[in-house]
Amino acid sequence: MPKSEILMLKRLSYMLCLMLFAVAVKAQKQVEPKYKPLRGGSEVVVAAERMDAYLPLLKNKRVALIINQASVVGGERSLLDTLLTVGVKVVKVFVPEHGFRGEAQAGEHVDNSIDSATQLPIVSLYGDNKKPKPEFLKDVDVVVYDLQDVGVRFYTYISTMQYAMEACAENGKEFIILDRPNPNGHYVDGPVLKPEFRSFVGMQPIPIVYGMTVGEYAKMLVGEKWVKGMEKLSMKVITCGAYDHTALYTLYIRPSPNLKNMAAIMAYPSMCLFEGTVVSVGRGTPTPFQVWGHPSFKGKTMYSFRPVPVWGKPDPLYAFQDCFGQLAVMTKEEALTIINRRVRLVWLIKAYNWCEDKSKFFNPFFEKLAGTAELRKQIESGMTEDAIRATWKKDIDAFKKIRKKYLLYPDFE
Repeated sequence: MPKSEILMLKRLSYMLCLMLFAVAVKAQKQVEPKYKPLRGGSEVVVAAERMDAYLPLLKNKRVALIINQASVVGGERSLLDTLLTVGVKVVKVFVPEHGFRGEAQAGEHVDNSIDSATQLPIVSLYGDNKKPKPEFLKDVDVVVYDLQDVGVRFYTYISTMQYAMEACAENGKEFIILDRPNPNGHYVDGPVLKPEFRSFVGMQPIPIVYGMTVGEYAKMLVGEKWVKGMEKLSMKVITCGAYDHTALYTLYIRPSPNLKNMAAIMAYPSMCLFEGTVVSVGRGTPTPFQVWGHPSFKGKTMYSFRPVPVWGKPDPLYAFQDCFGQLAVMTKEEALTIINRRVRLVWLIKAYNWCEDKSKFFNPFFEKLAGTAELRKQIESGMTEDAIRATWKKDIDAFKKIRKKYLLYPDFE
């Protein structure tokens, strides 16, 4: 290659680097002023680690736990083992969707069982038994809830919590929440659920991203009288230390099988809407909720992935088929920049526009996830993301006024 051409290539490479650097700096400037620096588990003290605050409440009590694999103390030891070691009388364990070890896939049946290590009964609160039955509470004085949530309305752990609160109120049992930070607790966004679309993936009139910890949310359920009989509930929230809603908290244990990293957790509020469509969100790949695609989108994009079943688990959508679509976010930092405190609709709208038979794009589950019939109609009518988002503002502002009354930590606004 002539020397002049080599020199030209070097200049072009240098100019490209400068352009990429300028874009990165601009993106960073858009994000950084809105948040404090990223925080890790070592700086925030989760309530489960504040044992001096709740062990006295468990003394001489028969205790049931609502926990899973992410209910840990000190970053590694399970709350169950910790409490047994210090002499707390744990009599049974209730488990949410995904089970005790967090390995069951979404919607997969979870059976009652016996924990091989402790010989304690494990009672599933998913499937036909979402609410603890009176017979399961007869030998219990207090129920302790310690699940790592992700702050999204259709993530079912808060529905499990509500049913547990109802059962405790009805059966005269105490209810203690060991609070944990919300990795999506730094903003509020999305359509507010309408009552006619109430289901296990959305039980209350809150936005998709509601910006509260489970302790704050529980206080709202009680205070707003959204759940009958809450005046009978004896409830205590043990708060986190050094947490506030401007901090981006990093989870080091996946809260459920397909939220494998922080990029997926941040993208989940936007990407999960695809579960109400014909589009795959990458279940059966290394990057679920970070990619989207469909076999019929071939020719519209070069990016593709192939879902592969895991032995012993239900087959993912389009197993062994090439799905063509987009890698939405790859890293936590990329997710922070692209999502930027919003429920993003750009991917959903693009997929809808790519779909040849648009009458089959949505399924009935979409309205339950969206919490409203309007979002489907808005996308079908060709509205832009910004135009759709503008229709959420009134309801979001009204919700924020309610939310403010129940915050336990400094807010982002």
